[in-house]
Amino acid sequence: MSRILVTGGSGRLGRSVVAGLAQGGHHVTSVDREAVPAGQLPPGTVQETADLLAPGEALRLLRDARPDAVIHLAAIAVPFSAPEDVIFATNTRLAFAVISAATEVGVPKIVTASSPTVLGYGCPAGWLPPSFPLDERTPPKPWNAYALSKLIAEQTMQMFAAAQGDRTRYAAFRPCFVISPEEWEGAPTQQGHTLAERLADPALSAPALFNYVDARDVADFLDLLLQKMDDIPNGETFFVGAADALATEPLADLMPRFLPGSDAISAGLSGTSPAFSIAKAQELLGWQPKRTWRTELKSTLNDETSALVTAGSGTKETS
Repeated sequence: MSRILVTGGSGRLGRSVVAGLAQGGHHVTSVDREAVPAGQLPPGTVQETADLLAPGEALRLLRDARPDAVIHLAAIAVPFSAPEDVIFATNTRLAFAVISAATEVGVPKIVTASSPTVLGYGCPAGWLPPSFPLDERTPPKPWNAYALSKLIAEQTMQMFAAAQGDRTRYAAFRPCFVISPEEWEGAPTQQGHTLAERLADPALSAPALFNYVDARDVADFLDLLLQKMDDIPNGETFFVGAADALATEPLADLMPRFLPGSDAISAGLSGTSPAFSIAKAQELLGWQPKRTWRTELKSTLNDETSALVTAGSGTKETS
C-alpha cells in the first residue's frame, strides 16, 4: 500500500483516479478547491479542500500528508473556458507550486497531467503532423493558452528531473479525451454532447482527432506507472488513450474529410486504429487499456447509433 496525494481529485478525471487507486489498496488523499459529498468518497480516502495557489498551501498539505507519490491533476481543464491569461497563469502556477513543493518535501514519485493538445491540432492557421499515428516524438506546436500551459507543465517536470537526478522520479502523461463512467450512461461530455451523438456525427469528434480514453483506464495506467517509475528512464511523458478511435469508420476515410491534406499520412489508420499511439506506455510499462466504446456504450445507444456500432464492430481492432 502506498500513500498517494491526488490534486484535482474532485474533477471528472480525478474522481475516477481517486476511486481506482483506493480500490487498488492505496491510501489516497484527494485535494481540490471543492469537495465531493462524503458518501461518494471511496473507503479510506481523505479529502482536503484547499487553494493550491495560496502561498505555502501546497507545501503545508504535502508536509502534513507525507505521501509516497503525488499525482497532479488540478488545472483549468477545458480550453477557452476562461480568459487565456487566466488559464495560462493558473495552470502553469499550479504545476510549479505542486511539483516544487513535492520535491522540497522529498516525495519520491511525482506525476503531472499534460494534454494531447500540446501537439497543436485544431489550429485556425492550419496544422498537419509529419505522420500518423501521433506519438511522443511528434513535435509540439501549441496554439492556445491551455495547450501551452500543459507543455510548460511537462517542461517544469523535466526541469526538476534534470536538477534532482534519480533522487526523485518524475513523469508526465497526456490523457486523451476523458470519458467518465457516468458519460457512458448518457451524461453529456465536457463539450455538451453525449457519446452517442459524437459517434453518430463524426464532426463532433473530429476536432479531437477522434481520440478518447476511459477515466478508469487512466487510473489503471497511473497505478502501474507508479509501480514502474523506478525501472524506467526518469522524466518520461506518455500518451494515454483507448486502443481504438471514437468513430464507426476507419480514420483513413474520416481524417481527410476533416483534416485537409492528410490523405497520404492518414492512409495507414485502417480498421479501428486511433490517431494517437499508446505504444510507449505498452512497451515501457506493459499497460493496456481495458475499455472501448464498443464494450461500454452498447447498453445506452439509441437504435440509429446501435446500427452504427454493429456495423463498426466487425472490423478487427488494432492499437
